[in-house]
This record gives sequence, C-alpha cells and structure tokens, in this order.
Amino acid sequence: MRILQVLLVLIILGLQLRLWSGAGSLAEISRLNDSIAEQENENAVLQSRNNELLREVEELKTGTDAIEEMAREELGLIKDGETFYMILDSEDSDRNQEAIGEQKIQQQAPNQSPNK
Repeated sequence: MRILQVLLVLIILGLQLRLWSGAGSLAEISRLNDSIAEQENENAVLQSRNNELLREVEELKTGTDAIEEMAREELGLIKDGETFYMILDSEDSDRNQEAIGEQKIQQQAPNQSPNK
C-alpha cells in the first residue's frame, strides 16, 4: 500500500511538472495566445491597408479625378488658365533669399575685372 501511495505521488508530481514546464505547458500556451493576438492585430492593420489600396486602385481605374490629383501633387500639373501660387514658410523664405543672394554674388564675380 505504501508503494502505491509513493507511486501515485510521483505520478502527480510528474504531471504537475509537465503542466508547468516543457512543451504544452501553461506558460507556453499563454505565450502562444499572446503571439496569436499580436498577429491578429497586425493582420487587421494590414487588411485595412489592403482595403485602402484596393479603393485607390478602383478609383484610379474608374475616375480621372484621382489621376489628376496625383498628377498635380507628384508632377506639378497646372491646367490652362490656372495660376500657380507657392506659399513659403518664413524658414523656407529665408533659405530662398540666401540662395538668391548667393546666385547674385556668383553672377557678379565673373563680371568684375581684377584690380591691377
């Protein structure tokens, strides 16, 4: 009877050890569930991006407004009769003024004759 009790305790300890560590343990199952949740979130983000791209492709196939908008933004399209205005930030304006000043100096330098 004593041997049977010891054997049962060892079996229970072995099962507990397997439950808490090793392949298929509670810790591994928890880690895998976290990984699944993270992957599902990433898949949802990618699915949203795919849907957005599909809408954009469909719009490009059916309408000219999207094509015109892309041409304006990426290629600088200006239609006949339109006037293009570029509004610069003060930072951009300062850089442009410096560039214009440098160009004027470079243009004047070749025209000046050396003093003898």
